[in-house]
Amino acid sequence: MVNSFPQIAGRMAKTKTVFFCQKCGYESPKWLGKCPSCNEWNTFVEEIVQKESAQGWSPAKLLSPGQKLKKIDEIGGENVSRLETRDPELSRVLGGGIVPASFVLIGGEPGIGKSTLMLQEALAFPGRKVLYVSGEESHQQIKMRADRLGIANHECYILSETELTQILGYAMELQPDLLIIDSIQTLYTSKLEGSPGSVSQVRECAGSLLRFAKEAMICTFIIGHITKDGTIAGPKLLEHMVDTVLMFEGERHLNYRILRTIKNRFGSASELGIYEMHGEGLKPVLNPSDILLSHRDDELSGVAISSMLEGNRPLMIEIQSLVTLTGYSTPQRSGTGFDARRLSMLLAVLEKRGGFRLGNQDVFLNIAGGLKVEDPAIDLAVCISLISSLENRVIPASVCFSGEVGLGGEVRAVNRIENRIAEAERLGFKTMFISSYNFNKIKPDKYKLEIIGVKKLDDLIVKLFLKKKSQVS
Repeated sequence: MVNSFPQIAGRMAKTKTVFFCQKCGYESPKWLGKCPSCNEWNTFVEEIVQKESAQGWSPAKLLSPGQKLKKIDEIGGENVSRLETRDPELSRVLGGGIVPASFVLIGGEPGIGKSTLMLQEALAFPGRKVLYVSGEESHQQIKMRADRLGIANHECYILSETELTQILGYAMELQPDLLIIDSIQTLYTSKLEGSPGSVSQVRECAGSLLRFAKEAMICTFIIGHITKDGTIAGPKLLEHMVDTVLMFEGERHLNYRILRTIKNRFGSASELGIYEMHGEGLKPVLNPSDILLSHRDDELSGVAISSMLEGNRPLMIEIQSLVTLTGYSTPQRSGTGFDARRLSMLLAVLEKRGGFRLGNQDVFLNIAGGLKVEDPAIDLAVCISLISSLENRVIPASVCFSGEVGLGGEVRAVNRIENRIAEAERLGFKTMFISSYNFNKIKPDKYKLEIIGVKKLDDLIVKLFLKKKSQVS
């Protein structure tokens, strides 16, 4: 049958329904019980998608006015000045300040302090206009939190709205230097049929905010909820389209919070910021090594101090171990803040290369302060902590360690050993054990503490436990 109205049909938008996985954003033309992308069950939801017809398109309609092709040599290479913040920890994780027109995503568990951190930044921007948009709280509730923080900023504007068009309209009228969205899962656009928080709504709202931030040159921060397994809710595309992804971590029962960089197009992707929660808000911790080390009066076995790196920041952390005879047929292996598989590997190395019988021992390992450490340089301290607990031998409090342990029991070199030694010296440690391969590349005479190089775990045990205590303390 010939279409009687070809021109009208060419202009009409095509409407269809597709199924999106609420876990990862995978798109399917039909409902599926199991997502082929993330292997989750019963996560597909039907949503309406409208696509405009491609008929009648021309280059004039496709090209944006004011834009043109440029050779890379014609683009100015001048340095872009970052916006300075009064928060040194936030500036650290962002790479030295807020980049103009950047798009930053902050995720974290409910109640961890994401909204408090962003409201603090909004109020601590004197002389610059800030628009704080909340889809979860009213104006009065935000004002109550602002009064509790005790920070005044007459250029901070509050908007309680969830419709994207209204938010962009107010932002275009105000032209703020900083735009904060709390949170992306509460926004919706009337162009789509899905409810707020759905994959299509999150993707469309984030895409619109991204285009607005780049075109209007407005720094934009968006807060994102996370799922029960610790990933940011919504499609994975959300993390790919933003410039920076920050994760706000911490235990609810502890006062310390960690702001960790997951992705950063304008700086290092392994930086770390530490905050302490008070009644007046979040306070930056400028000397984290001091709070991560417990000030113990009694000498205890199973405690060792190691020097680690998080991005450009050296930290001294305390490793606590407890090795005891098991009462079960299968011994327990538990590690808090440390990879359980790496713990099993180090236990196998101690048993095979060191001759320590750990097959019938329960092993518990804890990184003090609630940190999650991935730096292999703490392997040496983990091993000596386990030996100390097993043999009930106390490690002097003035001794620290830094080195990676291989499968052959060898102590491997680690990167940036000078920064680790300088941090240990600053905190008053008197002796530091490192790999002999690192020892040959430094000048030990310029440090006040004694630096001892070891090649294998056996060398460390001999020099630490069989040496006179007065020589290492």
